[in-house]
Amino acid sequence: MPRGGAKRSGAGRGGGHLTRPGGGLDDATAGGWAARPSATVRCGAGPGAPASGGSISILGSDDATTCHIVVLRHTGNGATCLTHCDGSDTKAEVPLIMSSIKSFSEHAECGRLEVHLVGGFSDDRQLSQKLTHQLLKLNDREENENHFPIIYGIAVNIKTAEIYRASFQDRGPEEQLRAARALAGGPSLSTSPLAEPPHFVEHIRSTLMFLKKFPSPENILFPGNKALLYKKNKDGLWEKISSPGS
Repeated sequence: MPRGGAKRSGAGRGGGHLTRPGGGLDDATAGGWAARPSATVRCGAGPGAPASGGSISILGSDDATTCHIVVLRHTGNGATCLTHCDGSDTKAEVPLIMSSIKSFSEHAECGRLEVHLVGGFSDDRQLSQKLTHQLLKLNDREENENHFPIIYGIAVNIKTAEIYRASFQDRGPEEQLRAARALAGGPSLSTSPLAEPPHFVEHIRSTLMFLKKFPSPENILFPGNKALLYKKNKDGLWEKISSPGS
């Protein structure tokens, strides 16, 4: 019996089923009934090889108590993977579904990965909570027995909705002033000092120097209690303006 409890086997036992572009999950009606049963694949618990086929329009799984159902979909070509995780080998299952989607999306010109995580409840043995933690523990790496984030920052393209890994050299206008305000109102310098990025110490040092230079910035930097106003110029750089109408 898997750690998450016994589950019925479905067609092609195992999670990780994958549909080729053109499939989808929007043909199912409320209550879990499939609109086209002849084109449905039901996934049971446990890992399995990806399945694909042009006639498949619905992927699904049920009987998830402490188990979790994960749906991973590439928006560019529609490649979709659904897996039913029971906690028996989460570390192996997560890379499996990621590699499955990537193998079908190598030539996609655009798109992003969307993930949906469903399942779990407050069970007495806390199996659901443990499994949720395992599935969400994807941004963690370990080095010399210390834990660090894998990704420190992201950016989103508001026109295409693409989300990607990013770091920033230009942090906007009045960076030290904004950092000083955050530092002055915070309970500590860092909630995770061992995991901070390399530039963190220099950032804190420059912020403290700014506070030393301007102990009362509202009197010096905001004469007449007027706001500091900026706009972006044609080159995409921030430019200070003297008044709202400038």
